[in-house]
Amino acid sequence: MTFVESSISCCIHHLIEKQTDGRTDGRTDGRTDGRTDGQTDRQTDRQTDRQTDRQTGRQAGRQAGRQAGRQAGRQAGRQAGRQAGRQAGRQAGRQAGRQAGRQAGRQAGRQAGRQAGRQAGRQTDRQTDRQTDRQTDRQTDRQTDRQTDRQTDRQTVSAFIADSIASDQTTQRHRLGLSYDGRNAIRPIFA
Repeated sequence: MTFVESSISCCIHHLIEKQTDGRTDGRTDGRTDGRTDGQTDRQTDRQTDRQTDRQTGRQAGRQAGRQAGRQAGRQAGRQAGRQAGRQAGRQAGRQAGRQAGRQAGRQAGRQAGRQAGRQAGRQTDRQTDRQTDRQTDRQTDRQTDRQTDRQTDRQTVSAFIADSIASDQTTQRHRLGLSYDGRNAIRPIFA
């Protein structure tokens, strides 16, 4: 039962009690006085009750309206606040997530790119170094072989020439009948 219903019920009960009291008093005092007093009292009571009911109803209505308005306002405020908070939280969370995702993606991409670049660079440098070393070794080997061949050829030609000269000298000595005795002296072979 609300405050307004309780006030109205209390007023009705009060009127019933007054009507009962008025009838009893009117019969006791006399019909004429009872009618006059009863009618006057009833009219006064009705006006008083009407004014009291109006004032009580207005006050109860204002009180109930204020309470209902406050409760409805609080409820609506809470619901609107929750909904706005959820919406703002979702939007802020999405934006923060996107920002963090982009930043993390950029950082991861840079890190992966650097690592891949370093690894590819090292492998390329190794391969280039190997090719350069092989080419250098081949050129060095060719030059060494050429120099060795030239030196060998020169030594061979010099030895051949020396042998030829020695052979010619020996042949001439034999023709002349001379021989070298190892003491820087030439003597006849048959001496």
